[in-house]
Amino acid sequence: MFKKMTSAEKREAKWAYFFVAPTIIGLLILNFYPIIITIWQSFCKTGDFGRGNVFVGLANYQAVLTKTETWQSLWNTIKYALIEVPFGVVIALILAVLLNKKIAGRSIYRTIFFLPMVCAPAAVAMVWKWLYNTQFGLLNNIFHSSVSWISDPKIAWISIGIIGVWSIIGYNMVLFISGLQEIPGDYYEAASIDGATGLRQFLNITVPLLSPTTFFIVQTRIIGALTVFDLMFMVMDKSNVALPNVQSIVYLFYQYSFTNGNKGYGSTLVIVLLVFIMILTYFLQKLEKKIVYQN
Repeated sequence: MFKKMTSAEKREAKWAYFFVAPTIIGLLILNFYPIIITIWQSFCKTGDFGRGNVFVGLANYQAVLTKTETWQSLWNTIKYALIEVPFGVVIALILAVLLNKKIAGRSIYRTIFFLPMVCAPAAVAMVWKWLYNTQFGLLNNIFHSSVSWISDPKIAWISIGIIGVWSIIGYNMVLFISGLQEIPGDYYEAASIDGATGLRQFLNITVPLLSPTTFFIVQTRIIGALTVFDLMFMVMDKSNVALPNVQSIVYLFYQYSFTNGNKGYGSTLVIVLLVFIMILTYFLQKLEKKIVYQN
């Protein structure tokens, strides 16, 4: 049987509910309600002027799963993730190891590498569009070439991926530095006494003990890369011939939901992406138990 609460305990419970209420209300309004509405709209055909939705069952799912552009956009998103995630993680890890040592100007270097994270996405897009410009871009002037970095369907997705790597390195680096500072220095001292070189210490001490941080970064960045939108929206023009080979599935959702006004079809795209991410996350969680170092 439950113990009857005293007056003091009731007052404490009331204050506890009062303090957590804003968070709960925020979650209900900003998270759970949109999820429910999105699921419902995925079974509907958007009415005129966005009103009067008509229930159509699985018709939207059939249309989404049978259209080539859906799988092309999903493949584009995966290709972007294959560039951004591994390169962003490896480069950030190397920088974190270097900047975790006592070197002159360490704080300045950390700030420089973290700057892309605090820059406005619109400013980042403008700068990179100038760098990639075929006629006047800095890259073509340096290499004395005329490469169409963001309008050639064969390389545009690589160019976008490079921007993604550049943008996320600083964030990954800060997380790695935090993880490195949690590794006791005694391990490295003992390894040095045993004659282990810097590379062997990195492979046998740093990498295993840093695996929880590494796995967290990889998992969150995979989800982030699969939901990329703003980068492609601001760098790629609608008239760009390479857009079909670059647009992510979230970009496709934006086109159908807000440009074409077909929110039912757009909601279906989001649900398909959500299911894909959930399946991928499930396998990643299974993999975590096998590859992540357990204390």
